[in-house]
Amino acid sequence: MHPMRAVTIPVFGDTSVLRLDELETPAPGAGEVAIDVAFAGANFADVLFRRGAAAVALPYVPGIEVAGHVRALGAGVEGLRVGQPVAALTIVAGGGYAEVVVTDARLVAPLPEPASPGELATAAALASIGATAVFILQRVARVRAGESVLVHAAAGGAGSQLGQAARMLGAGRVVGTVASARRLAAARAFGYDDVVVRDRLPARAAELGGGAGFDVVVDPVGGADLRASFDALAPGGRLVTMGGASDAEFSADELWAGGKSVLGFNLAELSVSAPQLVGHALRRAVQGMADGELRCDMREPFALERAASAHRVIEAAKSTSKIVLAVSSAAGGLLAPRSA
Repeated sequence: MHPMRAVTIPVFGDTSVLRLDELETPAPGAGEVAIDVAFAGANFADVLFRRGAAAVALPYVPGIEVAGHVRALGAGVEGLRVGQPVAALTIVAGGGYAEVVVTDARLVAPLPEPASPGELATAAALASIGATAVFILQRVARVRAGESVLVHAAAGGAGSQLGQAARMLGAGRVVGTVASARRLAAARAFGYDDVVVRDRLPARAAELGGGAGFDVVVDPVGGADLRASFDALAPGGRLVTMGGASDAEFSADELWAGGKSVLGFNLAELSVSAPQLVGHALRRAVQGMADGELRCDMREPFALERAASAHRVIEAAKSTSKIVLAVSSAAGGLLAPRSA
């Protein structure tokens, strides 16, 4: 047995259930890549796993995104090499909160070399939200040059990337909404042309969208606001919903009369059914990061053994910055102080 450190969820519950364990180091199967993890993203999805909101076998190692270096290649893997710095999605089976993780090679993106600790940390923080933003805008909404885009929850993780990705992919006017005035400044820092509090959207949708409404609306909020998102569309517009239960209904008459579309997105499901497409979006996001087109606000990383502290910050919902765990010594001086 070759042990590695990993944070596990042995039972569902609050942050106290998280445990630092030693597990056997995994090896890649055919079509897979083993990665020596430098940094792992910490996300609300991991909190939901810890609470038992999803059916996973226990003990479970959370972690849907990582950055590090290729440790080993499974049979048939091409285009990657041992020692290469990479970002990867581990969303299908989790496992990111560990010193070594195995994932589908199609969900791995090479990073520019050499990759500094700061670049690796940023790549881990950006992997899931960057791939989400690119996939939604490029493949689901099929945004075209000059089109107007509206993004809800613009100060959140996905929202912070969606505005930047829209600009990167050629969109024209890009507008965001936030839940409250205290988040306006955070959202504006991500390059939106305008940001408004969400409950003011119905009265200003036509104005903000340039007269007719928006060509694309991305709504990760759902609920009662989904109807307002649909109404904010211009004729021929596309609404992408990516989370949040809703009772909103759209009749066939509403769709064909305005030529509008309602589309869905789920990164976890698509990573299973279409990993090659998700991987393409991840690689485009990584390229955007390298070119300075996508940036990610990030707190100083927490050490792996402080995963519970990271979860408490996420659950407090007081930070708009992404959180990562420093898994290996590659963290250098990036670690957050213990009082954080």
